[in-house]
Amino acid sequence: MDIDEQKIDEGLYSRQLYVLGHEAMKRMAASNVLIVGVRGLGVEIAKNTVLAGVKSVTIYDPEPVTVQDLGTQFFLREGDIGKPRAAVTVPRLAELNAYVPVKDLGGHVGQSLTPDVIRGFQVVVLTDVSLTKQLEINEWTHVNGVHFISADVRGLFGSVFCDFGPRFTCIDPTGAQPLTGMVVEIEKEKDAVVTCLDETRHGLEDGDFVTFSEVKGMTELNGCEPRKVSVKGPYTFTIGDTTGLQDYISGGIFTQVKMPKIIDFKPLRESLKAPEYLITDFAKFDRPATLHIGFQALSAFRDKHGRLPKPRNVTEANEIIDLSKEIQKSSGLEDDLDEKVLQELAFEACGDISPMVAVIGGYVAQEILKAVSAKFHPTVQHLYFDSLESLPDEMPTEVECAPTGSRYDGQVAVFGRAFQEKIANFREFLVGSGAIGCEMLKNWSMMGLATGTGVIHVTDLDTIEKSNLNRQFLFRPKDLGNFKSEVAAGAVIEMNPDLKGKIVSHQDAVGPDTENIYDDVFFAHLDGVTNALDNIKARMYMDRRCVLFQKPLLESGTLGTLGNTQVVVPHITESYSSSQDPPEKSTPMCTVKSFPNAIEHTIEWARQHFDGLFVKPIQSVNQYLTDPSFKETTLKYSGQQTETVQQIRDYLVRYKPLTFEECIQWGRLQFEENFNNSIQQLLFSLPKDAVTSNGTPFWSGPKRAPDALVFNPADSLHMEYIMCAANLHAANYGLHGSTDPDVFKKVLDNMVVPKFEPKSGIKVQINDADAPPENPDGGEDISELLASLPPPSSLVGYRLLPAEFEKDDDTNFHIDFITAASNLRATNYGIAVATRHHTKQIAGKIIPAIATTTAVVSGLVCLELYKLIDGKKRLEAYKNGFVNLALPFFGFSEPIRAARNKYNDKEWTLWDRFEFRGNVTLQEIVNYFQDRENLEVSMVSSGVSMLWSPFTPRKKSEERLAMRMTELVENVSRKPLPPHTKSMLVEMMVNDVEGEDVEIPFVVVYVD
Repeated sequence: MDIDEQKIDEGLYSRQLYVLGHEAMKRMAASNVLIVGVRGLGVEIAKNTVLAGVKSVTIYDPEPVTVQDLGTQFFLREGDIGKPRAAVTVPRLAELNAYVPVKDLGGHVGQSLTPDVIRGFQVVVLTDVSLTKQLEINEWTHVNGVHFISADVRGLFGSVFCDFGPRFTCIDPTGAQPLTGMVVEIEKEKDAVVTCLDETRHGLEDGDFVTFSEVKGMTELNGCEPRKVSVKGPYTFTIGDTTGLQDYISGGIFTQVKMPKIIDFKPLRESLKAPEYLITDFAKFDRPATLHIGFQALSAFRDKHGRLPKPRNVTEANEIIDLSKEIQKSSGLEDDLDEKVLQELAFEACGDISPMVAVIGGYVAQEILKAVSAKFHPTVQHLYFDSLESLPDEMPTEVECAPTGSRYDGQVAVFGRAFQEKIANFREFLVGSGAIGCEMLKNWSMMGLATGTGVIHVTDLDTIEKSNLNRQFLFRPKDLGNFKSEVAAGAVIEMNPDLKGKIVSHQDAVGPDTENIYDDVFFAHLDGVTNALDNIKARMYMDRRCVLFQKPLLESGTLGTLGNTQVVVPHITESYSSSQDPPEKSTPMCTVKSFPNAIEHTIEWARQHFDGLFVKPIQSVNQYLTDPSFKETTLKYSGQQTETVQQIRDYLVRYKPLTFEECIQWGRLQFEENFNNSIQQLLFSLPKDAVTSNGTPFWSGPKRAPDALVFNPADSLHMEYIMCAANLHAANYGLHGSTDPDVFKKVLDNMVVPKFEPKSGIKVQINDADAPPENPDGGEDISELLASLPPPSSLVGYRLLPAEFEKDDDTNFHIDFITAASNLRATNYGIAVATRHHTKQIAGKIIPAIATTTAVVSGLVCLELYKLIDGKKRLEAYKNGFVNLALPFFGFSEPIRAARNKYNDKEWTLWDRFEFRGNVTLQEIVNYFQDRENLEVSMVSSGVSMLWSPFTPRKKSEERLAMRMTELVENVSRKPLPPHTKSMLVEMMVNDVEGEDVEIPFVVVYVD
């Protein structure tokens, strides 16, 4: 297949590119996908596929829209009822991505799909199609090299089948970055052991393959054919015979090589009799075998009756059980059938609910991308998924589940009308309306959440940017620059007009500064909170608020193809903050500053270099010009007085440019200082033949000896740095820049750069634990430096413009500068340079994201929301989830129960608290603990204010004990309580009768 080499729009696809890579995206851009059936599941698959960026998506569904379709098909409206589904869906799907044509295959009502119409497609996806038709189409696709997927959702059950043909090649099964590490020894043996630097475990597994670079002595290994690994320990592995190679001397880097995997798929007819299952929940290990037969029985029932079993109809459910037994017998399968599961499958067969559609639809879309890109491991071959735990504790009757001609009939068929009312009356707060937030709102609108007496609050202070459009599907190009929360709210109201007047959008971030908005009254009128956030700080803040106000919290997150969900239930589970991931390992500063050995180190250096040239000095200048007490206070406590004043002098006097030509000269000097002079100085202080105190070469192991760069105007990387530096410097001063090469050539040709002479006595910080070298500034006198500065009064109104780092603006030179600086430094140290794309991810701390994972995760969260709406009290009813769509893998576990603490003989958890009403005095609180809890108060605080302790002077202690709590807090903190304050958190330290410190729940004092 010829791959269309059209340029990928990195502005649109940037987050997804970090998941799939350019090569996979190019293969996708050459692939045409056909999706048959565009009810809820079909349109969810199509939506995610269009957003991903294949060559084209064609849909086939000539059947008329029904009112029930509106319950999951978010691109249908009431006015579309009676029209062909595909025809009305195509224009709305096409709005999602201008690069992906969306077509309607046509057809007429009742027309049967035949193999001849599916020629020309690389992937064919069947939804809501009979098993007979699936077998017919699959027989053709299997022998004609077309990838085949079939999928269905029946209530809280879902099924997926994949057949990518015989000998399907998966280029990269995991998608993980290849492992790499530094080598310190390679044996010359029949099965040679490679020993790695003991700073980091190699991470390899038996059967992995590696190649090498930078090996000295045994140079035959450099760029060798991949060698198979056998792991011997965390820092050692074997690579086979090296006896015919030269002797190893030193150095070397191993790099893991991803080896393609060949997968033989069986056609559907064969796979039905000898199925391979992907287990989605190991607590239900035996369930796929039952559902494998049950879904076949549903298809047989529909072939016979022309419809699916009626909701909660026992007679028809028994027919499904009988059919299942017959199918099992004829197929020769011997697994035990779970008749209760089969009965529930029959009861819910007419059901169609948005969360399940999101889970299966997101999953299938990722399988489509695997088929066309060969990136990530496909499903082999059957997946069955269910969430029966989401059913209400009080099961509905057949009458309660009967259709009434409502858009919610598909959900009522599963949960009943009484539960639908609970959903409509629920009050939820969505924090964030980015990728997960958009999916959540879409699911909620389809579910009918808050369409009765309920309400949805949604907040997000961000505005819509181009990169959002690839996965935040409620937004369109016309919405760029508008607030996410407003646009998202408007979009889902259009999907379900029942939400009109039921969604309140906010543009205020959650945090201490907005507790006047999201106050006690606000939380009192909520039933729950759903986080759709992208940072830990905000997540932990909302977690604390939910604990304080005893509200359930639904938490989730994604990272590329990885996703996780967590449910927090008051008085049952631990909170989000109860357990945390270990902190990310940081790079030692001395490594970044003087001894980089990986491109990540040079990118981090370049990011700091950007701030050190275009941000921090500018801020110091502006502070000097505007703060009258700058010299006396700010500068005094800065810790780097001389360096700061030098910067102000350089930017206000010495190197203050009046023309762009002077900015070019400044950029050239920065090049010389950072990539030549500083390297010369380092090598003067630590020559390449330097040895350590024990006689080993200093420049060995992770320490790579650098080489100074000689400026070459013919080197595009050298010129890129100077061009970016000059333009950024000019922007600091409000000067107009240029990218005209002739302008730069003219200035540089006439410029004389001072020759550098290394200085003696300059010490280099080898480890972070070492004291930093003294007087790196050359010992300039601070008084003389300050005297050289122009007085602020002579520059009234004058300000410089600091660069506000923005990674997604390709015209501002920010990422271009960091890329050039990083790659120049990498060249200094002999490190392989990185692309702009890779540099942007690290420097901008971009989280890889793809719409498929977001859809799956939001669906899983909403399956837990059903349980919260039902008010389930059993821990085992809830599930925390983890998914990796690349492998693929699903893992579920019960949430961790809230830890139980104890004082005296009383147990408590983080959900408990002591409450005092009526603005009591501190003495009343102290008396309560002494008289009622047999505890002696030893310290009382609120926020950062110490209210009382045994060390408080007697007179002051008596005064404070007599004060009302509001008066006490205001008196000690010396500021009034905010007007919105209805309660205060008070922390107390107490001792038991034996004088031992004991932990107790926090104290809440209500002030009115």
